[in-house]
Amino acid sequence: MIFNFFRKNKSNRAIVDRQYETLTSTARIPFFYSDMDVPDTVMGRFEMLCLVMILFFRRTGKSGVSGQELAQEIIDAFFQDIDHSIRELGIGDQSVPKRMKKLAGMFYGRVQSYGDALGSADLVALAEALRRNIHPGEEAAPAMLGLARWALRTEGDLSAVTEDEIAHGTLMLPAPTNEDLQ
Repeated sequence: MIFNFFRKNKSNRAIVDRQYETLTSTARIPFFYSDMDVPDTVMGRFEMLCLVMILFFRRTGKSGVSGQELAQEIIDAFFQDIDHSIRELGIGDQSVPKRMKKLAGMFYGRVQSYGDALGSADLVALAEALRRNIHPGEEAAPAMLGLARWALRTEGDLSAVTEDEIAHGTLMLPAPTNEDLQ
């Protein structure tokens, strides 16, 4: 039984890698950092990757078994990538589990707060949740409304994604535009 698990992971590797690369590329679009006030820092990139992953998981959560299996493999890749990044930053082996636990808690907190706002299509609540996480301690971050508009638009676009696109790892997220800033 356990050998089937590893065989399945191996056969899905290309699909997982392709989809994960697409998701991380979306999170790295320069417009988020130059025009939407996301800091181009390690934590700013973490925040964008969290948002992109949450949008992906909300869509795959409505999928069949294959989409949900892919989502689980993507979340595994996400946390492996975070672990690797922490180590590249020079964090010692003794501290990595503690940092991973903290970052996982942060991610799952965002799943809840962003999910609530996305579920009710509440632009203001989503912008506030984004501001709280991306610009903690600041009272206002006007571009967070643009980022929230992009996230809500993306969620709508993802509802039209077919199960076939998910199963083949070809789901694409739209790029942010100046219209999101309006």
